[in-house]
Amino acid sequence: MAVWEWRAPRRPLTQSKPLRWSSNLGLALLNNVLWRLFMPAGAVGLAIAVQTRDWGLFHRVTWPEWFEITASVVLFDFAIYGQHWAFHRVAWLWRLHLVHHVDLDFDATTGIRFHTVETLLSFAWKGVVIALLGAPAMAVMIFEILLNATALFNHSNARVPLWLDRVLRLLLVTPDMHRVHHSIENHETNSNYGFCLSWWDLLFRTYDAQPDAGYDGMTIGRPEFRDAQVERLPFMLLLPFRRGLPPTPCRHLHDS
Repeated sequence: MAVWEWRAPRRPLTQSKPLRWSSNLGLALLNNVLWRLFMPAGAVGLAIAVQTRDWGLFHRVTWPEWFEITASVVLFDFAIYGQHWAFHRVAWLWRLHLVHHVDLDFDATTGIRFHTVETLLSFAWKGVVIALLGAPAMAVMIFEILLNATALFNHSNARVPLWLDRVLRLLLVTPDMHRVHHSIENHETNSNYGFCLSWWDLLFRTYDAQPDAGYDGMTIGRPEFRDAQVERLPFMLLLPFRRGLPPTPCRHLHDS
């Protein structure tokens, strides 16, 4: 994705790339180190443990393996959509998720820029879903690959031809589609929550086809944080614990 962005950028970037990349990649590295320390088996290991104990829906009924894998992947994606929706509506969750949204540029590294506590909560939520479904380990592995790959893709600054973007949106979240979600405008931030499949935003009426200012004219980030300090790793780690943080963008819309 980095090569694609470099060869065919969608928009000019406004911030220092060395600063942003070192901070965003540094946060991702920190998260991965802690992940290995506290959850060495990961989601796939959890799925294997669930299977050995016969927990979950798929151990109560008999379906073909292909159906269980397909259904699990689709339901996992729906669960991540729901998680994302909740992080925009619950104040203390938004504090964590704000780290992702204050990025002043939008490229592939934005897709790995999540506060450490948010990644731990996300893993816990996936663990609940795995246990409830009794999802096959193969399904969990496929979804983990899809989730990480599509997060890099749909956060990228890569230029996708408009005709191809329209076709891909029938199934997948594209960079142009998800970029709307990172707009400075609250009604646009509260749209396009999907990570992999585009269906959920269409189904639950959270879909916004394009930003009001256009893709070239839109502003990335949050209105309260326009200083380059937001691109520094210490700022990102401490941001959720600061006093006086703005309310969720949903609260802004409600007040207006």
